[in-house]
Formats: sequence, C-alpha cells, structure tokens
Amino acid sequence: MADKLFSFSVNRRIVAGLLVNLLSSICIVFINKWIYVHYGFPNMTLTLVHFVVTWLGLYICQKMDVFSPKSLPVRRIVWLALSFCGFVAFTNLSLQNNSIGTYQLAKAMTTPVIILIQTTYYKKTFSTKIKLTLVPITLGVILNSYYDVRFNLQGTVFASLGVLVTSLYQVWVGAKQHELQVNSMQLLYYQAPLSSGFLLCIVPVFEPLTGDGGIFGPWSLPALMTVLFSGLVAFLVNLSIYWIIGNTSAVTYNMFGHFKFCITLIGGYLLFHDPLSLNQALGILCTLAGILSYTHFKLVEQEEGKSRLAQRP
Repeated sequence: MADKLFSFSVNRRIVAGLLVNLLSSICIVFINKWIYVHYGFPNMTLTLVHFVVTWLGLYICQKMDVFSPKSLPVRRIVWLALSFCGFVAFTNLSLQNNSIGTYQLAKAMTTPVIILIQTTYYKKTFSTKIKLTLVPITLGVILNSYYDVRFNLQGTVFASLGVLVTSLYQVWVGAKQHELQVNSMQLLYYQAPLSSGFLLCIVPVFEPLTGDGGIFGPWSLPALMTVLFSGLVAFLVNLSIYWIIGNTSAVTYNMFGHFKFCITLIGGYLLFHDPLSLNQALGILCTLAGILSYTHFKLVEQEEGKSRLAQRP
C-alpha cells in the first residue's frame, strides 16, 4: 500500500512538472516572437534577462527553504554553463530569423542528435525500430525547410547550431545531476549566475548598450513589462527542463516536447500569419508520424522490459 502511494505521488509530481513545462514552453515562444516582431529587443540581452531572472527566482526559492544550496566546484560546471548560453541564445536567434513553423520543426531534430550523441559517446544502444523512426522526422524537417518561403541561410545556421548545442546541453544536464549528486534547483542555482557572467562579457561586443536597440535605449513601458514577463516565464521553462531531465531522461523530455509541436505550429500560423504550403504541410505530417512512431515503440519496449523483470525469479 505504501509503495502504491509513493508511486502515485511520484507520478503526480512528474505530471505536474510536464504540465508546467508544456504551458511555459509554448508561452515563451509566442512572447519572444512578439518581442522580436513588435519591439525589436536585442536577442542576447533578452537571453541575459532570462538568466538573471532565473537566478533571482532560485535565490528567492532557497530563501523560502524550497531547496538547500549545495556547494559545487565551478570548474565542473563551466561547460554546462557555456552550453546553457548557447542553447538559449541560438534557439532565440533561430526563432528571430525563422518562421515559427521552421523554428519548431528544426527543434524536432534534437531527438536524432541526442540519440547519436548517446550512441557514440555514452555507448547506449537503441533498437532498429527506434532508429528507423528518425528517418521520417529528418525527412519532414528537410521538406518543410526546403519549401519554407522565408527560408534563409542565416536562420538555418542558427537553427542547426541551436539543435547541436541544445542536444549537448540536455545530455549533460542529466549526466551532471547524477555525477554531482544534486537536484535540478541546486545545479541551476550555480549555473544560472555563471551563464549570466559569460553573457555579460559577450553582450557589449555584439549588441549596443545605449540608443535604439540597446539595453539602455528608450524602451516603452509595455516593451519592458513584456520583457520582464518573458523572463518570469523563462524561469519556469528552465526550472521545468532541469526537473524533467533529472527525474526522467533527455530523450523523454524531448519526446514530450514534441507534444508541444502542433500547438506551437498552429499558434504561429494564427498569431503571426506564417505561410504554409502543401509541401510544408506534408513535411509536418511526416515529422509528426515519426514522432508518434518513436513514442509507440519506446512505450512497447518499456513494457517489455518491465515484463522481463517481473518474470525473473
């Protein structure tokens, strides 16, 4: 009875974490796109605001005894902090330079890249059926990008870099939490200010500090309030990403992320009037078919694994 109650409690927390991530992740895409389209706020500066608000949110949480900080050696999380900068900055640049449809489909490539990284460097194995589901995902992304009327080289480069760095970051998050024996909040508490420091050194090189388009420029109150709200939502996104990966896996997080796929695409077409050709629609359906196939085979394998364990004497 106690085991069932514990299992129910754990499952309920996981569902709650997934729900928070679902709502905040969809919301942050539309808010950031709105900021880029209507206010022209600089990308890296917006990323820096997200990091600072995330750290302040965690600072308040630890003061309220939500979690206890654990001392971590900086040298062991430097690469994680740098990948965090690249993960957020490149995905934001991809969103800024691509339509929401292309931005969202490019993110679907994170799953194949994660599997490639885990197979090559962590010696994990995946069944042939799982590997074959990556074919329609990849073909669908290529098909959509090829027929996207807003397709551009700069957007493609940012999307590709975003996929690569995001994949590394998500794999490293799970690995570091187990290696350092810390929970999601403890790791993010030290990583967020370190990432902020890195960006603080880079921002003046690439973006103006004053005048039009600068962080200290003549921004309207609605623009500043929207940027601040974006930072609060980013805090929820970052926290839920860490929590989900730490309590499940990088691949599980990514496959759940694809459930946000359709909602975000529909929102892009409705709110920002992104064009959609027949060939792009076929690409989307192709990617979605691969995602659903992957999810089906993964669940079947998990059930078979549980059955084998239950049959052992």
